[in-house]
Amino acid sequence: MRNYDLTEERAHEIRNAIDRKKAAGKSSSAYLPGKLLLLKTKGLDLKVSAGLDFTGKTTAEISNLFTSTLRNGLHGLCFSPYVEGQETGDILSESQIRRRMEIIMPYTRWIRSFSCTEGNELIPRIAHDKGLKTMVGAWISNDRERNEKEIRSLVTLAEAGLVDIAAVGNEVLLRNELSVPELTAYIRQVKELLPATVPVGYVDAYYHFLEQPALADACDVVLINCYPFWEGADNDHALLYLQHMYELTRQAAKSKQVIITETGWPSKGQAVLEALPSPENAMKYFINAQQWAGKENVDLFYFSSFDESWKIYQEGIVGTQWGLWDKNEKAKYGS
Repeated sequence: MRNYDLTEERAHEIRNAIDRKKAAGKSSSAYLPGKLLLLKTKGLDLKVSAGLDFTGKTTAEISNLFTSTLRNGLHGLCFSPYVEGQETGDILSESQIRRRMEIIMPYTRWIRSFSCTEGNELIPRIAHDKGLKTMVGAWISNDRERNEKEIRSLVTLAEAGLVDIAAVGNEVLLRNELSVPELTAYIRQVKELLPATVPVGYVDAYYHFLEQPALADACDVVLINCYPFWEGADNDHALLYLQHMYELTRQAAKSKQVIITETGWPSKGQAVLEALPSPENAMKYFINAQQWAGKENVDLFYFSSFDESWKIYQEGIVGTQWGLWDKNEKAKYGS
């Protein structure tokens, strides 16, 4: 029987590991290793699911479970449009978006996009053409001129009926690019401009909604990124981390819906504390996250659809290896 409890002793062990990691050098991510352990999780009204016990299962058996889970269908996938040789800022073509949408269409009901300019504005229309629902993101940063272009394009898409949920910004606070008042002003601006039928939210690491109540107050829906990997969780405890992240935010959001907009596990690259990238660990996390979300009726967007080579400059090899399909659009896992 595995022990899934986040006990004080266990927390102390991981904090010591975090201290050793800090002494060795900087993490490859802006996320905070061990952040969950610094938050008060006792007393949560949490129905814990340990997930599947993979002890004794062969890689082939895990691969079969992955395939059946994927074929059962996902609530949502984060859409990765950039092909090999492209990076953010390059103009996306309609053909590459259509090609990639065709690949993921059989497996998901929703897609999430991150921008409304530079060809990204084509994503919602193509998704709707294929019967998918859309969470459409406007990229918000400290570039105010671009912000206005993003918002104008988002409004145009919403008025055309192509936006099912609007996400005003992604990890702006995590990147420390705007203040909370500046960010909530953009959220309110978009809410005033969009049809009342379109829910408006903001995406960031879950703990920002705990530390900044004004964020949830400004949103119709609370949109959180949850990464047990970046917090250094070993794979056996990763689902428990995800559940705690979600439940902490759900309580902070009060009666507002909470949607997990990103979670995933990389197949290759540098470890973060006890979180080890590998194809097998990626499959196990995918299976457990999807089965828990389905059982508990949690809306979850998995990160990501395709590997993204351009991320090597920000996060090293590990940042390029989060896709369910590789950079050449071939399935990475399953039978």
